[in-house]
Amino acid sequence: KNNNMSFLILVRHGQSIWNLEKRFTGWVDVDLTDQGKQEAEKAGLLIKKREINIDFYYSSLQLRANKTLEIIQTVLEDNKNFSKAWELNERHYGALTGLNKTEMGKKIGEKKVHEFRRSWNIKPGALNKESPYHPINIKTYKDIPKEMIPDTESLKDTYERAIKYFQKEIQNKLKENNILISAHGNSIRALCKKLFDLDNNQISSLEIPTGNPLL
Repeated sequence: KNNNMSFLILVRHGQSIWNLEKRFTGWVDVDLTDQGKQEAEKAGLLIKKREINIDFYYSSLQLRANKTLEIIQTVLEDNKNFSKAWELNERHYGALTGLNKTEMGKKIGEKKVHEFRRSWNIKPGALNKESPYHPINIKTYKDIPKEMIPDTESLKDTYERAIKYFQKEIQNKLKENNILISAHGNSIRALCKKLFDLDNNQISSLEIPTGNPLL
């Protein structure tokens, strides 16, 4: 290890199919595009170049983050088990889930879309429990207690679950371990808000690029 420093690496998953289609994805479980797979590979190469050995890996429950992590591990030639936690999932976009961001802009106005995407504590309307996009109807989430599954979330909601998990499971290990977390735009923004002590306005302008490791 570089003189006893430990590293935390945050990676937002590579481009997903719905990123490409400009749709609000949230908890819908979509796969990576070919470009997304290449982004993950590039992330792995950047980490490999720094010669950082990862002691613990974490990911959300979602395919796009898991897949990104598996590709990174392949590049690092490391097949350690990794922990998957729904608390690191992307923010649940409620009734916006599956809708196209550009079309929504035309329908309700860019300002309103931006508000939904970037405000701290405004949440979109609840997603109908009958919707195939609702997490209770997606088998990835079958083991999460029903009462823990949201119908919609604000960034604040995402922050609260992600930070609680981080403090309970990850923070202490950072004293002497290198840790990599493969997650999502909003769960990583939540972690950055905490780590860099950003206020609610600063967090709204923080952009997390896909497949780009933050060290």
